[in-house]
Amino acid sequence: MSVSTIAAAATPSKRPVAGRAPGAFWPRFIVGAVILLSWEFVVRAFAPPYVAKPSTTLMAIPRVFADPAFQTATLSTLTAVAQGLGIALVFGTVIGLLMGRSQAMERGFRHYVNGFFAMPMIVVLPLFSLWFGYSAQTRIATIIFAALFSIIINVADGARSVPREYLEVAKAFRASRISVLFGIVLPASMPYLLAGFRLAAGRALIGAVVAEFFLSIGGLGYYILYNSRSYKHSEAFVGVLLLAAFGVCFELLVVWVTRRFMPWYRREDKSA
Repeated sequence: MSVSTIAAAATPSKRPVAGRAPGAFWPRFIVGAVILLSWEFVVRAFAPPYVAKPSTTLMAIPRVFADPAFQTATLSTLTAVAQGLGIALVFGTVIGLLMGRSQAMERGFRHYVNGFFAMPMIVVLPLFSLWFGYSAQTRIATIIFAALFSIIINVADGARSVPREYLEVAKAFRASRISVLFGIVLPASMPYLLAGFRLAAGRALIGAVVAEFFLSIGGLGYYILYNSRSYKHSEAFVGVLLLAAFGVCFELLVVWVTRRFMPWYRREDKSA
């Protein structure tokens, strides 16, 4: 029994999701052009020559992308982020489901989860470095710590917000608790899970970069730090732009997955 079957039995059909809002491209283009032109003008007028500006950053992109050190750093950071996010997703989903459907788990874990979620990542780095050394394991631990609690909180909220009609229909069909948890509660919580995963991905990238700054291990964070200290600001800013591009691409991927594979989740999205 899937959540789409329960949704069809318990709720009426809804209208299709709204498409992309007309005319959304030009406001974004104009604002971006104003920012870039202002940045170029201010740096040329008031900053030293080595400070990054749009024109020099654009010229540095081919050179940086062809650099084997940059390629190795990018692969190292993205591999660590993918590993950490995968671990955080598994444990965060399980803990979040249990917290959302069990009052005992909610009472026992809620304050600790909220406390760790609010804790700055830089605070735990010295402790992780003592436990795991100045190595890639510390970076993985930091990424997991950065991503885990976002997923737990969102999945728990999703599990608590499952419509009662879904559970009543499942009870009428005498579904087991495991079937209800993974066949109804988890699919119905997928929008919340994706929202938490979207937030966790950004925090994971931040955690990886901060760990590379602190530990001086190979990765995009250390590449940016090294080039900044070497007065190669344009090369460093290419790495910053690449991190931003990864965040934007992940955001678009999550939106597409939500629209494509979740027919029970309908929402108006006129800002896309």
